Amino acid sequence: MNDTAIIRDYFEAFNAGESEAMLSLVMPDLEHRPNQGEVRRGRDAFAAFLAEMDRAYTERAEDLAILTGPEGRAAAEFTIHGTYRATQEGLPEATGQTYVLPVGSFFEIRDGRIARVSTFYNLSDWLRQVGA
Repeated sequence: MNDTAIIRDYFEAFNAGESEAMLSLVMPDLEHRPNQGEVRRGRDAFAAFLAEMDRAYTERAEDLAILTGPEGRAAAEFTIHGTYRATQEGLPEATGQTYVLPVGSFFEIRDGRIARVSTFYNLSDWLRQVGA
């Protein structure tokens, strides 16, 4: 499977809410670099992150553009359409607020799986949209 197909499958699984399918596309030693917070290392840490995201949000990536560079490097630009359903610690109270954000993710691919994902969005914009 080529790099574009791996990233496309990752976002198709994301949009379908299929965490197990997403996890099947990542390396056991995945490095997850979120917009805010500490780097998560390993598939288990990423699985815990996905479970928390599923608890607190409903999200869909739309307008997906996948860009590839040298083999093993890819990026995706998309618009996230979401609903904040359950309050996360340190964030405003969730009351079903909706939001739309431009997002960029960067990937390293090794041996046909995602080895690193780094995701960036404007947290201030998200806070404004959810009424913080």
